[in-house]
Amino acid sequence: MRSPPAEGIWWAPHRASWWIGVLFALGSSCFAIAPFPGFVQLVGSGVDGAVFFVGSIFFTSAAALQCVESIRADPSPSRRLDRWSSVVQFAGTLLFNVNTFRAMQTGFANPEYNRLVWAPDAVGSACFLVSGYLAYVATCGCLFCWRRRDLEWRIAAVNLLGCVAFGISAIASFVVPSTGSVVDLAAANVCTAFGGFCFLAGAVLLLREGARGAGASARSLTAGA
Repeated sequence: MRSPPAEGIWWAPHRASWWIGVLFALGSSCFAIAPFPGFVQLVGSGVDGAVFFVGSIFFTSAAALQCVESIRADPSPSRRLDRWSSVVQFAGTLLFNVNTFRAMQTGFANPEYNRLVWAPDAVGSACFLVSGYLAYVATCGCLFCWRRRDLEWRIAAVNLLGCVAFGISAIASFVVPSTGSVVDLAAANVCTAFGGFCFLAGAVLLLREGARGAGASARSLTAGA
């Protein structure tokens, strides 16, 4: 019997991993584009803020689906870190929903900016950092490893790099109360854009991993037949 063709990378809407990858890719693209130099001047601050908010919704949708899939997956203790990583990541995306929504209504000059916008951003970024490292450790089986040729490791590593970038961005975007100015707006924008590109790369690799896993499953079923 001839083996069925492997499922596609770019179009497989019946596969949950495909939706996770696509939604993360869309959200990452928003976070890579919105802080890019010249974008806010081109579209205006209202549209720029909306792009951030829409990106956070895509992130939350992907994280929610990934969380459900991790809970439904193999319940063995070896997958426990994956589940915790997904749960913490989902919490972080919810906080990004809050901060990006409030940022559309609250400027740097507002004395409540740090409480309303920066605080949920900082905590959300911390959640992402914890989640990224848990996923990395789950992939390695230890605190650190180097497996450049392993697709799963590359996904975990590039996502962790994006989490670090978001964390630096959160620190740089703190508004100093005495001056009313951001610590380093340029660094905040650069790190946010870089983190977005890292997450985009991770999402594309996730699509490849999902297609490869689907192809392997199809071959197994054929062999069993």
